[in-house]
Amino acid sequence: MQLIDTKAIAEQDFPEVRVNQILIQENDIIAEMQYHPAEELELARNQAAQALVVKELLLQKARELDLNTEGQDAVENDEALIAALLSQEVKQPDADEDACFQYFKANPEKFRSPDLIAASHILLGADPSDPEERHSRQEQAETLIAQLQQDPDQFAALAMQFSDCPSKELGGEMGQLSKGSTVPEFERQVFPMEEGLCPNPVESRYGYHIVRVDKKVSGDPLEYEFVMDKIRTYLQEQVYRRSVNQYISILASSADITGIDLHGADSMLVQ
Repeated sequence: MQLIDTKAIAEQDFPEVRVNQILIQENDIIAEMQYHPAEELELARNQAAQALVVKELLLQKARELDLNTEGQDAVENDEALIAALLSQEVKQPDADEDACFQYFKANPEKFRSPDLIAASHILLGADPSDPEERHSRQEQAETLIAQLQQDPDQFAALAMQFSDCPSKELGGEMGQLSKGSTVPEFERQVFPMEEGLCPNPVESRYGYHIVRVDKKVSGDPLEYEFVMDKIRTYLQEQVYRRSVNQYISILASSADITGIDLHGADSMLVQ
């Protein structure tokens, strides 16, 4: 989760956020910010405020319709009220067979068995909150990569000497990897690579990695019958989310909302 600098927020003069005269407490916005990481503090705060405004709109509508849920704590009750409201007000879609098959034909790259790679790495660990350490580790990674470009056979020895990952005992070998087996920021950079040594350090939350892709096996196309249920679920969820957003837009258009602009606040519903 994102660490929130509450002092920096307090020093800024943000306007009060109200929904039909109901105040969204600043402390609640600050607490919500951890779920909306952003490079800029103001952007994270705006996204958090938008989410709470949407939640308040839905809760007010549920109470207006006298929807009732009992036997739960406050948080669970709010979630139950919203679920009951959307169940009553938003139609659950159904994706027909033709729509599913057309989506399958139009997106063949999405329906393949997983790509697999065998990779080795040298992890130079660095604390995410220590920019000096991370810069130092990045420079060290670049030096080691230059060394490996001159003598690739040193990889296992350098892994045992420098790596902060237990895989150093295996010369840095990570074994067979598929998407989802490591952290997303590592996979985004490594899976598109060709076989061989990555010429640049790969940054992750753990530090900097010197990566060598030892083998790469592309996934095979899947038959329609193996993925049709997944496609149907996906299309129904997409249509449902659009319907929910349209419903939220209707509520917002007739509400008195001050202190925040909901324009562009797409898919802000609490999951």
